[in-house]
Amino acid sequence: MKVSVTVKANAKQDRVEAIAGGGFRIQVKVPPIEGRANEAVVRLLAEHFHVPKSHVAIIGGVSSKRKLVKIGAG
Repeated sequence: MKVSVTVKANAKQDRVEAIAGGGFRIQVKVPPIEGRANEAVVRLLAEHFHVPKSHVAIIGGVSSKRKLVKIGAG
């Protein structure tokens, strides 16, 4: 499954929120430095969908706040 996410780094808390159209708004406490925000996004989505982190991959928008994420094996 592929989902569109919008990420806000340096937020007050880590949070995943579903938005209209099937996308997600994700807030992470860490700054977008050296991929730390992307790592937090992967961790939060893995927890949200109850899958291992290895089944979550950012496939588009690695350096953007709008990302395309693949969730699931394979």
